[in-house]
Amino acid sequence: QVQLVESGGGLVQAGGSLRLSCAASGRTSGTDAMAWFRQAPGKEREFVSAIRRSGVIIDYADSVKDRFTISRDNAKNMVYLQMNSLKPDDTAVYYCAAALRYYGRSSSPGEYDYWGQGTQVTVSS
Repeated sequence: QVQLVESGGGLVQAGGSLRLSCAASGRTSGTDAMAWFRQAPGKEREFVSAIRRSGVIIDYADSVKDRFTISRDNAKNMVYLQMNSLKPDDTAVYYCAAALRYYGRSSSPGEYDYWGQGTQVTVSS
């Protein structure tokens, strides 16, 4: 089992920045891809970004490219999402996810075996 706990969300004005953190515990050595998803009210869960255990970044959603940066620190069992130039459309609950094995479908929620509870990000205009 792997437990994921997100933190770092909050209220920020448009143009501001936030850094989300995801702390993993349990059998973390068995995880491969880690990802961030988000879900806004009334919308489906949306892929944001993913990274392999090796540190290779798999992908970013087009809507966040050049604004968000994913990273991970395996020694600390942490995954981060640096979010810059935030927009009101970025408002959502952000979830961390972990896959035991990566099958190449990084943007599919079904690829991931474990999920955190989420952290709220609200961007005011």
